[in-house]
Amino acid sequence: MLRGASLFSQVLSLINRHQFSAAAKTFRAEKGAKGFSCWDQFVAMLFCQLAQAKSLREIVQGLLCCEGKLQHLGVRAAPKRSTLSYANAHRPWKLFEAVFYQVLEQCRQAAPPRTKFRFQNKLLLLDATVIELCVTMFDWARFRRTKGAIKLHLLLDHDGYLPVFAHLSEGRQHEMKLARGLCLPRGSVVAMDRAYVDYRLFQNWTERGIYFVTRLKRQANYWAFQQRRVPDKSLIRNDELIELTPLAAGRVCPATLRRIEVWVPDKQETLVLVTNQLQWSAATIAAIYKERWQIELFFKALKQYLKIKSFVGTSANAVHIQIWTALIAMLLVKYLQLRAKIAWALSNLVTLLRWNLFTYRDLWRWIDAPFDTPAGSEVAVQTWLMLDSIQPAPPATST
Repeated sequence: MLRGASLFSQVLSLINRHQFSAAAKTFRAEKGAKGFSCWDQFVAMLFCQLAQAKSLREIVQGLLCCEGKLQHLGVRAAPKRSTLSYANAHRPWKLFEAVFYQVLEQCRQAAPPRTKFRFQNKLLLLDATVIELCVTMFDWARFRRTKGAIKLHLLLDHDGYLPVFAHLSEGRQHEMKLARGLCLPRGSVVAMDRAYVDYRLFQNWTERGIYFVTRLKRQANYWAFQQRRVPDKSLIRNDELIELTPLAAGRVCPATLRRIEVWVPDKQETLVLVTNQLQWSAATIAAIYKERWQIELFFKALKQYLKIKSFVGTSANAVHIQIWTALIAMLLVKYLQLRAKIAWALSNLVTLLRWNLFTYRDLWRWIDAPFDTPAGSEVAVQTWLMLDSIQPAPPATST
């Protein structure tokens, strides 16, 4: 970790420069570059995310204001708007995807062990969100007749709530197309919404030893052949073993499934869940599905605290680069949150980091005590007050 450097410089030092350079060579991202490296581009786009810059002009001018503090960032000078715009439009976004997975490995080492559930299985949360775009400016991202969109698919690990898999697709692509191609470890548990209900997928995961918890569609046809005991004074209303009928499923899912009805007091409604996990208690299954809400909170934080709702470039490549840098910034903030000794709220951490990007403090001391006065500052203030109190001598008068 760099000493005597800005917080932004110390955050950037968390990224392995050797791995970054190797990835840039792999994708030939700096082919034809004239003085503006991929690292310069990455620093500028990460500054866009953490400083909430709204345009290329704000990125460039924000870095120009700190021209004397850019050496610790590995940047010689602030880029020009045209240079940064051209790099975002033409350099491969695959480089930033590779950097995302490099940072992910480091974050997973700092993720705390799961304590909420007793089972040792890996719990994963699967969902997707639509990022709306203006169809007149982003004509390559047509979603509907008058709307444009791009879809972010995400697989969130319950340990540390870190995104272990991300994929960008067209807004019109259905979530199931990606879910069928996922390679999940045997014994893992996937919590997902009704958009992922697919009977062939259920059968495939059951044969591979992958458990799932999701909501059952209202029109689902099934027949219950075994009723299980429901605990007294609990929110579980029904627990039964079912099989999907041939009329609805076409015999594509002959496996035995489990249907659980859970009463939700806040919404005053009954939630109907379906799973292929037959051993765990119904309360545990309900708690697993409740954890699915964490991926919704992740999407909300990503859109609220980082820069993915408006874009500094209009090409598909520029949009991909900005979204991947937003995911990298989220991983870095999550890493700081996991390493901190105090319980940071994600919103407070992002806000205070944005206000102190070019503050010269030790990062790990700042993350544990952000409001403490750094050593030596009181002496500097007293010296400044003493010098300010000295009155200048009156000018000599000629006789």
